[in-house]
Amino acid sequence: MNPAQAPTRWYVAESRAGDAARSVRLGGVTAPTRRLALRWLRRQARRFADALDPDPYAPWVPAGALHPVTRAPRDAPAELRSWAGSLREHDYALLRLADGLPYEFVARDALAWYGLVVRPVGR
Repeated sequence: MNPAQAPTRWYVAESRAGDAARSVRLGGVTAPTRRLALRWLRRQARRFADALDPDPYAPWVPAGALHPVTRAPRDAPAELRSWAGSLREHDYALLRLADGLPYEFVARDALAWYGLVVRPVGR
């Protein structure tokens, strides 16, 4: 098949969250490349982590409003931050997507889960 005739592949990236009773779609995007879809997921992971566990010294936080605490054994914000910064995990995701397979990451804590998924779609 001529490369000019090959079907264009797009990628759908979605973020979800939930608990034992329900699941909620938090956002999604369709991207023309797997790197752009994965970049969107990385931003989502950082955004979720910052919303769940904001830096008490961030400029937007009023002085004394938040205090550092000891981390729980299962810390979803830490897992999301770690995933967002892991080049190894992103290389793995890119390889799966290049093979036409979906990629999913789920972070859990005691009360909820946060999922990031990207999958190829033909268009």
